[in-house]
Amino acid sequence: MKTALTLSGSIRKGSENSKLALHLGRKLREAGVSVTDLDLADFDMPIFNEDLEPDNVPEAAGRLAELWRQADIIFIATPEYNGGLPPLLVNTLAWLSRQKPSPFRHAVFGIGGVSSGKYGTIWALSHLHDSLGKIGGLVVPGLLGIGPAEGAFDANSELLDKTAIRKVETMVHDLTHISRG
Repeated sequence: MKTALTLSGSIRKGSENSKLALHLGRKLREAGVSVTDLDLADFDMPIFNEDLEPDNVPEAAGRLAELWRQADIIFIATPEYNGGLPPLLVNTLAWLSRQKPSPFRHAVFGIGGVSSGKYGTIWALSHLHDSLGKIGGLVVPGLLGIGPAEGAFDANSELLDKTAIRKVETMVHDLTHISRG
């Protein structure tokens, strides 16, 4: 059975991106995948600074890297801050990129995001796609951008928009059918 991790680049209460990560996790479970939904608040890491290496690498970075190494699928939902990635996600990726062996070379990655605007985090997703590729991640085709956030989910955190629902179905298909060999 394939295994997956889902996470959000936001730890804000009520985050639409956390809802998206959990929603995709439910859809992956329905497709027969064993899913662990992660909360980055459980992985406390200081702002990345090479001066902390090698003696003060946060234990959380090693723990998170090991989870990533074991997963077949990783889905990241990210908000967009000023056209880019949120500091929490940038910091997480920086710490993970320093872990050996690389936690980016086993799983296939899916990326998505929800924003208040109609572009649905498309600039942040483009940045995330590029960053993951540069550090060895294999990102499935398609960016799951959803916007506007208002009215995107019902009271049970199910997507309402038919186009977004189709995008999720495609993402789940790609994540469960593309592998690194």
